[in-house]
Amino acid sequence: MWFIIGLIVGGLILGLLWLMNRNNFSLKWYEWLISILGVALLLFTIQNFFGSLVELENQAAAMFWLITGLPGFILLAVTWQLVARRMKKA
Repeated sequence: MWFIIGLIVGGLILGLLWLMNRNNFSLKWYEWLISILGVALLLFTIQNFFGSLVELENQAAAMFWLITGLPGFILLAVTWQLVARRMKKA
């Protein structure tokens, strides 16, 4: 499972870099940092979600989405908004 997730994350990063190169825009250092933290939280959430399901702890699995998954999505949305607003200004 982690091999497939690694391939997906690697493909998404390659796609992002290709898109950035094609459209001539870059990310600031803090946008990279926020997005890396968001992706790390989401990967942590996925790992713990499936680990809790294997141990038959359904409530713990659902709580991982709320406690760590939601902040991960929020961090990625903040990054997206920062980039979108900066690109709209230019």
